[in-house]
Amino acid sequence: MPIVTVDPTGEEIYLPEGQTVLAGLYAAGYSYTIGCRRGGCGVCKIDLLDGGVTYDHPVADEVLSREERQEGVCLTCRAVPDGDVTVRFRTGSLRLVQPLLRSLNEKSRLQAAASAPQPKE
Repeated sequence: MPIVTVDPTGEEIYLPEGQTVLAGLYAAGYSYTIGCRRGGCGVCKIDLLDGGVTYDHPVADEVLSREERQEGVCLTCRAVPDGDVTVRFRTGSLRLVQPLLRSLNEKSRLQAAASAPQPKE
Protein backbone atom coordinates (compact mmCIF):
# COMPACT_ATOMS: atom_id res chain seq x y z
CA MET A 1 0.00 0.00 0.00
CA PRO A 2 2.29 2.80 -1.19
CA ILE A 3 1.52 6.26 0.12
CA VAL A 4 2.53 9.35 -1.84
CA THR A 5 3.29 12.27 0.47
CA VAL A 6 3.35 15.68 -1.19
CA ASP A 7 5.99 18.12 0.04
CA PRO A 8 5.54 20.75 1.45
CA THR A 9 1.81 20.30 2.20
CA GLY A 10 2.07 16.84 3.75
CA GLU A 11 -0.95 15.61 1.77
CA GLU A 12 -1.00 11.78 1.74
CA ILE A 13 -2.50 9.76 -1.11
CA TYR A 14 -2.89 5.98 -1.10
CA LEU A 15 -1.96 4.13 -4.30
CA PRO A 16 -2.99 0.57 -5.00
CA GLU A 17 -0.02 -1.73 -5.68
CA GLY A 18 1.31 -1.38 -9.22
CA GLN A 19 -0.40 1.93 -9.97
CA THR A 20 1.56 4.87 -11.38
CA VAL A 21 1.86 8.08 -9.40
CA LEU A 22 -0.20 9.93 -12.02
CA ALA A 23 -3.00 7.36 -12.10
CA GLY A 24 -3.13 7.21 -8.31
CA LEU A 25 -3.29 10.96 -7.85
CA TYR A 26 -5.99 11.35 -10.50
CA ALA A 27 -8.00 8.46 -9.03
CA ALA A 28 -7.80 10.20 -5.65
CA GLY A 29 -9.34 13.38 -7.08
CA TYR A 30 -6.20 15.44 -7.76
CA SER A 31 -5.04 17.20 -10.88
CA TYR A 32 -1.85 18.87 -12.09
CA THR A 33 -0.12 19.76 -15.32
CA ILE A 34 0.51 16.77 -17.56
CA GLY A 35 1.13 16.17 -21.25
CA CYS A 36 1.01 12.97 -23.26
CA ARG A 37 0.47 10.46 -20.38
CA ARG A 38 2.79 7.99 -22.16
CA GLY A 39 6.28 8.98 -21.04
CA GLY A 40 7.11 10.85 -24.22
CA CYS A 41 6.97 14.54 -23.33
CA GLY A 42 8.35 14.98 -19.81
CA VAL A 43 5.73 17.53 -18.75
CA CYS A 44 4.77 15.48 -15.67
CA LYS A 45 8.28 15.44 -14.17
CA ILE A 46 8.41 15.82 -10.40
CA ASP A 47 11.15 15.57 -7.80
CA LEU A 48 11.30 12.38 -5.79
CA LEU A 49 12.51 13.42 -2.34
CA ASP A 50 12.26 10.07 -0.59
CA GLY A 51 11.57 6.49 -1.65
CA GLY A 52 12.03 4.77 -4.97
CA VAL A 53 10.11 4.06 -8.15
CA THR A 54 10.29 1.65 -11.04
CA TYR A 55 8.91 2.31 -14.50
CA ASP A 56 6.05 0.24 -15.90
CA HIS A 57 7.27 0.92 -19.46
CA PRO A 58 10.62 2.01 -20.90
CA VAL A 59 11.40 5.73 -20.65
CA ALA A 60 13.67 7.30 -23.25
CA ASP A 61 16.85 9.02 -22.10
CA GLU A 62 15.77 12.03 -24.16
CA VAL A 63 12.75 12.43 -21.88
CA LEU A 64 14.38 11.52 -18.55
CA SER A 65 18.16 11.54 -18.59
CA ARG A 66 20.39 9.38 -16.40
CA GLU A 67 21.47 12.52 -14.56
CA GLU A 68 17.86 13.44 -13.81
CA ARG A 69 17.13 9.92 -12.57
CA GLN A 70 20.17 10.11 -10.26
CA GLU A 71 18.94 13.48 -8.94
CA GLY A 72 15.55 11.97 -8.09
CA VAL A 73 13.48 13.28 -10.99
CA CYS A 74 10.68 10.97 -12.12
CA LEU A 75 7.88 10.86 -14.68
CA THR A 76 4.59 10.43 -12.84
CA CYS A 77 2.89 8.84 -15.84
CA ARG A 78 5.29 5.87 -15.76
CA ALA A 79 6.64 5.84 -12.18
CA VAL A 80 5.29 3.07 -9.95
CA PRO A 81 6.31 3.53 -6.29
CA ASP A 82 8.33 0.69 -4.76
CA GLY A 83 6.90 1.73 -1.38
CA ASP A 84 6.03 5.01 0.29
CA VAL A 85 7.41 8.07 -1.53
CA THR A 86 7.65 11.79 -0.91
CA VAL A 87 7.40 14.05 -3.94
CA ARG A 88 7.58 17.74 -4.81
CA PHE A 89 5.89 19.22 -7.85
CA ARG A 90 8.05 21.40 -10.09
CA THR A 91 5.61 23.55 -12.03
CA GLY A 92 2.10 24.39 -11.04
CA SER A 93 0.75 22.59 -8.07
CA LEU A 94 -1.39 19.68 -7.08
CA ARG A 95 -5.05 20.70 -7.05
CA LEU A 96 -7.92 18.86 -5.46
CA VAL A 97 -10.64 18.76 -8.13
CA GLN A 98 -12.81 15.90 -6.84
CA PRO A 99 -13.23 16.04 -3.04
CA LEU A 100 -15.44 12.93 -3.05
CA LEU A 101 -12.66 10.87 -4.66
CA ARG A 102 -10.23 12.19 -2.04
CA SER A 103 -12.49 11.07 0.79
CA LEU A 104 -12.88 7.62 -0.81
CA ASN A 105 -9.09 7.38 -1.17
CA GLU A 106 -8.64 8.28 2.50
CA LYS A 107 -11.17 5.63 3.56
CA SER A 108 -9.37 3.03 1.43
CA ARG A 109 -6.03 3.98 2.94
CA LEU A 110 -7.38 3.74 6.48
CA GLN A 111 -9.05 0.38 5.80
CA ALA A 112 -5.87 -1.02 4.30
CA ALA A 113 -3.83 0.23 7.27
CA ALA A 114 -6.30 -1.28 9.75
CA SER A 115 -6.22 -4.68 8.05
CA ALA A 116 -2.42 -4.78 7.74
CA PRO A 117 -0.63 -7.14 10.11
CA GLN A 118 0.54 -5.34 13.23
CA PRO A 119 4.23 -5.66 14.17
CA LYS A 120 4.92 -7.92 17.12
CA GLU A 121 6.46 -6.35 20.19
